[in-house]
Amino acid sequence: MTYMDSVYSALGAIRVNVLRSVLTALGIIIGVAAVIIMIAVGAGAQSKVDNLIKSLGSNLVLVLPGTTTSSGARGARGSRPTITEDDAIAIQNEIDTVMAAAPMVRGGGQLIYGNQNWSTVIYGVTPEYQVAKEWQMKDGRWFNTEEVKSAAKVALVGETVIENMFQGINPVGETIRIKRVPFKIIGSLEPKGETPLGTDQDDTVVVPLSTAKKRLLGGRRLKGKLVNVMFVKSFTAASVDETVRAMTELLRQRHRIQPGQPDDFFVRNLSQILQARADSSRVMTLLLAAVASVSLIVGGIGIMNIMLVSVTERTREIGLRMAIGARGKDILLQFLIEAVTLSLIGGAIGVTLGLSGSVLIAELGGWPAIIQIKSVFLSFGFAAAVGVFFGFYPARKAARLDPIEALRYE
Repeated sequence: MTYMDSVYSALGAIRVNVLRSVLTALGIIIGVAAVIIMIAVGAGAQSKVDNLIKSLGSNLVLVLPGTTTSSGARGARGSRPTITEDDAIAIQNEIDTVMAAAPMVRGGGQLIYGNQNWSTVIYGVTPEYQVAKEWQMKDGRWFNTEEVKSAAKVALVGETVIENMFQGINPVGETIRIKRVPFKIIGSLEPKGETPLGTDQDDTVVVPLSTAKKRLLGGRRLKGKLVNVMFVKSFTAASVDETVRAMTELLRQRHRIQPGQPDDFFVRNLSQILQARADSSRVMTLLLAAVASVSLIVGGIGIMNIMLVSVTERTREIGLRMAIGARGKDILLQFLIEAVTLSLIGGAIGVTLGLSGSVLIAELGGWPAIIQIKSVFLSFGFAAAVGVFFGFYPARKAARLDPIEALRYE
């Protein structure tokens, strides 16, 4: 009996009981489809986190002002302005691991262009902000240091502002009024999307720091060189912790904070927070894939049960085959191929359902689902392994039947 004869015999046996074969492979089908979908959804979640990290800027540390305390009541973070432009300059010049330190002030304001108007967020920053946030230009250019020193009335606009005010017109070179002050647009920013908190980063106008403080966002809270917040970017992810340590020491020294006294500022490692989110997403993906894999094991047990039933039903057939010269290994191969074929058919159907389900989730659920080829091969290969593992015992039982006893079986 040749190998192909065993294959044809196994396919014939499956074709005789189509419904039973499909029900037998159901566990494999569900398991393979579930594994592919779970890995695709998990990869989509990981991609979403990676995009968030990219949009916020990598290796980024946020420095916030301290809190106020009045009559025993503590205010919120940032209620006590303590961070200055000079702090940013000192951090960038004195800490070797820092690539850029960007002070920033922010506030709201109304924009007017022709007969269009839009309320948005105004950021006053320095050129270092572009480096820290890794914000690329869509068109035009970023303002330079001289324009910051001279408080030039130039501005950069985000994608949301462009869509709502310019309606297909290239904004670069146009003049808009921000709080009734005319500004020339010198550049448009590449879209960044939303932050983890749901804030639209593209709904913004960026102007020089000095311009914002003198003409748009001034006041007692931002007098002198005080700023709302500071972004600090390290050269590498490995140096972020060192940057935080050195920066904390430097700021305590500059603010004349005595040993034992609390800091008058807050430092937040954004990369660390997002990495924790990415790690939890990865663990959840593995957990869901592991749970989905249980269906493959259950499907394998179902195959073994049906194959044992099949051996019992076909005992006389096995005896007849042995009587006319079939060897034990031929019988073993026949039933093993039958079990593996069931698994592979279930695996193929499961792959189809898994790919379709992933696309459906992406389309209807609005959740990114990234199909990974390795997950398809892994699931299909695991299905074949399940067929071999759970089909071996029934096949060996069939191969060890005594021909005489098998022919007498009723």
